[in-house]
Amino acid sequence: MVTDSDSTDSPSPQKPAGRTRPKPGERRLQILQMLATMLQEPGGERITTAALAARLDVSEAALYRHFASKAQMFEGLIQFIEQTLFGLINQITTQEPDPLRQLRSILQMLLSFAEHNPGMTRVLIGDALVNEHDRLQARINQLVDRVEASVRQCFRGAIEQGQLAASEDPASRADLLVAYVLGRWMRYAKTGFKRAPAEGLEVQLRRLVG
Repeated sequence: MVTDSDSTDSPSPQKPAGRTRPKPGERRLQILQMLATMLQEPGGERITTAALAARLDVSEAALYRHFASKAQMFEGLIQFIEQTLFGLINQITTQEPDPLRQLRSILQMLLSFAEHNPGMTRVLIGDALVNEHDRLQARINQLVDRVEASVRQCFRGAIEQGQLAASEDPASRADLLVAYVLGRWMRYAKTGFKRAPAEGLEVQLRRLVG
């Protein structure tokens, strides 16, 4: 959470300390951080802009100076998720030449991201998007399709390098792995973030990846 820096100097008597004006872009980030924080709280209730503004101690009008709608706020979270996940996937596939190790690292990363970002996990499974704009769920669907395409490419590489049999179907293997990830994300959210997404992963990796 971005916070104002603590000052070691005493306020000047002539200039009483007041609320620090956020730097450009800082308030926007604070809004997204608070939205993600509220999404991970018990109850899973639909978040209103009024509740969000109250938590930030600002007016709803202040929120709309940074986002035209609540849908845009969710789009900001989805954009962060996209940039993070695909940045890490690109890093893994660039630095690791072994396709099966790529798959293991990608799977571990997807589950680790959820565990460290519970509120965003509810966005990934669509739970937080119920009753929100349809385009948000469509964008999440596209994100998952892109993840599956990356996984499918890794399976293709493993077949080309002789690590998996030529008879293996990359599309089916990728579909299974992504379905596993979605199931783990779902269970994590539905258990109130108590069941770790990577629970038992070491054993299951042998079946999912090879």
